[in-house]
Amino acid sequence: MANARIAGMGMYVPQRVVSNEEMTKLVDTTDEWIRERSGIQERHFVSEECGVSDLALEAAKIALKNAEMEADEIDFIIFATLSPDYNFPGSGVLLQNKLGLGKIGALDVRNQCSGFIYGLSVADAYIRAGIYKNILLIGAEVQSTGLDYSDEGRHIAVLFGDGAGAAIIRATDEERGILSTHLHSNGAKALELCLINPGSRKIPRYYDGIWEDGTLYPHMNGREVFKHAVTLFPKVINEALEANNLTVEDINLLVPHQANKRITEAVAQRLKLQPGQCYSNIHKYGNTTAASIPIALYEAIEEGRVNNGDLVILAAFGSGFTWASAAIRW
Repeated sequence: MANARIAGMGMYVPQRVVSNEEMTKLVDTTDEWIRERSGIQERHFVSEECGVSDLALEAAKIALKNAEMEADEIDFIIFATLSPDYNFPGSGVLLQNKLGLGKIGALDVRNQCSGFIYGLSVADAYIRAGIYKNILLIGAEVQSTGLDYSDEGRHIAVLFGDGAGAAIIRATDEERGILSTHLHSNGAKALELCLINPGSRKIPRYYDGIWEDGTLYPHMNGREVFKHAVTLFPKVINEALEANNLTVEDINLLVPHQANKRITEAVAQRLKLQPGQCYSNIHKYGNTTAASIPIALYEAIEEGRVNNGDLVILAAFGSGFTWASAAIRW
């Protein structure tokens, strides 16, 4: 049985940088308010009509280069996003076409903030089963075009950004690679962080008043999300460690979903992590949902924070509620 390892990473964000100061022109807020509650200083927004498959294409090119691979060596695509180009089809097939690949399969994952780790678990299972040898895993979002910039939505609009991250997951005979993945969900909390419409529950789906009732924009109970995140993040990280007979002291780098700097700091404090054990770049990109972990991991690698033999832990919490972790021996 082969192991699965990350052979190359890539990332791409739109050129338009939106500072907190610029956000104050879009919504009634302040730079101080945003920094204190989230740690965000800027984010990237698309400046023209652009889908997640377009961002993913650029990230995939960099990942392929870093993996020293050609696109036609990819056997399968897994695409995690909450903001697909279209309601259907999924964005995986659009990326497959843009890369000029043969008629390989493409799977779309809708686990929002946990999407990249859920996708990683699928890639790991396929490779261990001997079904595929080289899988392209994407996390990508274009969220700026779907945010509510009114007073009702301002507390959410300031948090999110656009971007894409990509990973090449490759079969290897080496002992290093993905050690384990751990996935959880709690649908009882589904409406605490959600985008209700357009959905299939309503008849007709596009009913009178849909533009006025706020259901076309994201809803978040921030207090409830924070409370569960700071509890479940440490639990799922410890689950990954215990499954591999490891401890917090063994972690070379924790790369959490970049949801909120206050959440990241609370998790690091609860785990008693040392300075340098936890990676954060939310100040530059905001919350890019499914893209946040691969973007952060790519930057950590580029900064020399990840080396051969290191233990890297990925962890995420978000809408669903879903939460997940992965242990990787680099």
